[in-house]
Amino acid sequence: MRCSQSELVSSWLALQYTMLDSTEHEQLFWAFEEVDELCRSSPDEAWAFIVAAWNMDKSQAVAENLSAGPLEDLLATHGEYVIDRVEAHAAADPSFAFLLGGVWRNVMTEDVWSRVERVRDRRGWDGLPFPASQGL
Repeated sequence: MRCSQSELVSSWLALQYTMLDSTEHEQLFWAFEEVDELCRSSPDEAWAFIVAAWNMDKSQAVAENLSAGPLEDLLATHGEYVIDRVEAHAAADPSFAFLLGGVWRNVMTEDVWSRVERVRDRRGWDGLPFPASQGL
């Protein structure tokens, strides 16, 4: 990682609110690339990033980009390695179960995907209102 976790989290979150093709988006795009690399090669750091980012910003924009981006990528690439902690975190934090609701199967194994399906909360992703208790 070329920066601190807090700098990566804040830069990635800021990127989610920029306009495509803007100067600010170009300046922050390194954060996307860094997180993408973590999801491929450093599952523990990627997991720490995902949890930190979600704890810092539980907006709809972040939910959509974090679930269908880094979280889905981490599960697709290192699902067998991280699924136990994903299940435990979803059980302890309903907002994380909601975040899992935006994950698609991608190339996850049948076992990993079925475990994700058991702990995720699809409310808010199927046209139902976002759970108010989660601040979304």
